[in-house]
Amino acid sequence: MILKSELENVINLQQKQLGIQQSYPRKMLSELRIINEFALIVSGIRRCGKSTLLAQLIDKQDLSSILFINFDSPQLFNFEFNDFQLLDEIIQEKQVSTLFFDEIQVIEDWEIYIRGKLDERYNVVITGSNAALLSRELGTKLTGRHLSKELFPFSFIEFCEYLERAKNAESVREYLNRGGFPQYLHLDEKEILEMLLNDILYRDIVVRYSIRDEMPIKRLILFLAANIGNLISATKLKQQIEVKSTSTVQEYLSHLEQSYLIHLLPKFTYSYKAQLVNPRKVYFIDNGLQSTVSPSFTQDLGRKLENAVFWELRRKQYELYYYNENNKECDFVLCRKSKVEKVIQVCLQLNSENVKREQQGLLDAMNFFELDHGYIITLDQKDKILINQKIIEVIPFHLFFAS
Repeated sequence: MILKSELENVINLQQKQLGIQQSYPRKMLSELRIINEFALIVSGIRRCGKSTLLAQLIDKQDLSSILFINFDSPQLFNFEFNDFQLLDEIIQEKQVSTLFFDEIQVIEDWEIYIRGKLDERYNVVITGSNAALLSRELGTKLTGRHLSKELFPFSFIEFCEYLERAKNAESVREYLNRGGFPQYLHLDEKEILEMLLNDILYRDIVVRYSIRDEMPIKRLILFLAANIGNLISATKLKQQIEVKSTSTVQEYLSHLEQSYLIHLLPKFTYSYKAQLVNPRKVYFIDNGLQSTVSPSFTQDLGRKLENAVFWELRRKQYELYYYNENNKECDFVLCRKSKVEKVIQVCLQLNSENVKREQQGLLDAMNFFELDHGYIITLDQKDKILINQKIIEVIPFHLFFAS
């Protein structure tokens, strides 16, 4: 329960602070559209810039017509569903038409309230740090009346523009080590990433899912951070993190994905059942954050490059898979609307020892999908390979993701 006067004070204070959050304009800003009777939902990991993006979007509106509130605030820890009645009174008194709600998912049954505001023809914009905001279940609760976007830490282009770096291989090296969390790049204090990881672990996972013993999930995060790009399965992880049940491991993996800390990449197969039983490849949200978990991995630029390639492709909204057939592997299969468009291999540097293996995996995937072109993304090599009328383009990371 909360007093109406307290709620009003919080809203007024937060709206005054919005201008402070104006900063580098994110690329996604131009893609956001506020449409009447539809909720615009932007989700992403904590501290990736959602609140700043919201402030930038608000800046484009008539400020007298908007109401902004961040529910993930200590002053609102006692906010309950019934308190939405007080919020309604404030909305009516202020005579606003557009509602901006940050981290509203912390309030139980918030979807019911939002559906009511849509029925009343309010414009609604929501941000949150849980992937459940994109779930099919949410689509059912809001009767399909929402548009969803995902925001991630800075892309390579955003990283270069924010820090005023040239878009070259030297900047790629820096990006692979520092990652893309805006506040960390601004202040360059490792403690920021350490606190962020603790916030995700305790607030988004341990508290949210009522986990009594946190040590197994801590061990799981450590293991996953040290195994970027490797295949994992719940059965084998059970021994690594010392839990008795495979289902517990699966639950933990789901929690980590829901919080955007990791992504588990499935194998490409035309059988959905086969997808479920095959091991998946693990990718960590950000190389800088990963380095705070597993410092020994900091110099493994090959894995960091593969991790960065994955998240760049994810930003471009491809359906992503890995390829593994005929004892040949290819890192990424890129699809749109279930149609394979590209296959990509990632290699820090091609040399006499690895070029045959990298080519064979890529060529096998190209033949399997009947593609004439394939790509090998490197740190700084640019080349072209012709094999049996197939073209393999070797492209540096900074050129492949130049836009």
